[in-house]
Amino acid sequence: MKIFKIITLFPEFFESPLQTGLMGKAVEKGLCRFEIINLRQWGEGQYRQCDDYPYGGGSGMVLMPGPLFKAIELHKGDSTVIYPSPSGELLTQELVKKLFLYDSYCFICGQYEGIDQRVIDRFVDYEISVGDYVLSGGEYATLTIIDALCRYIPGFMSNPQSLLEESFENYLLEYPQYTRPREIDGMAVPDILISGNHEKIRQWRLEKSIEKTKAVRPDLYRLYKAKKDEVEQ
Repeated sequence: MKIFKIITLFPEFFESPLQTGLMGKAVEKGLCRFEIINLRQWGEGQYRQCDDYPYGGGSGMVLMPGPLFKAIELHKGDSTVIYPSPSGELLTQELVKKLFLYDSYCFICGQYEGIDQRVIDRFVDYEISVGDYVLSGGEYATLTIIDALCRYIPGFMSNPQSLLEESFENYLLEYPQYTRPREIDGMAVPDILISGNHEKIRQWRLEKSIEKTKAVRPDLYRLYKAKKDEVEQ
């Protein structure tokens, strides 16, 4: 069982996502467990304050180290601590596979301008960015990372084979998908997909994946080409 501990100022944020779809079914089947930890419990003063102005000036607030130290020390245990942050290592499928080797995770959801650096220095094992853009809070990024991890749990996906065919596996974007009807508004499903020739379909899909990756993500295509050349040597 994978265990996910989430330290957040907004525990209600996670209520629906963790009870819906594949994630909800995984919880019901005992494949994963979530512990939502309300940081406000360790807030300071009458108003349970968890943030303050940064030293040196700045336009935003920063989560204070005191409440976070207490929350992490109480709940971390042997969990791997992850802090989603725009300043972190970029989340890739390879990093997801690496993180999946752990059994328990403790996520710190930052807010405003982030968290005090001393929390990162003391506790954080992985500082991870989900992309080159800014979100309103770490909760969104935390859900993204958790979902990416859960897809590798045996039994999470109804069809495990689909994992091997998804985007970013082997550095390729996924090929185009079609379903019924066979034709709509003059646009038809490619004949090869209804030919029944599975080997030709596989080859067509690979070619389309390579074609799309080369056009849209040349950085990934270079990685694919390098890996392919290495295998063929």
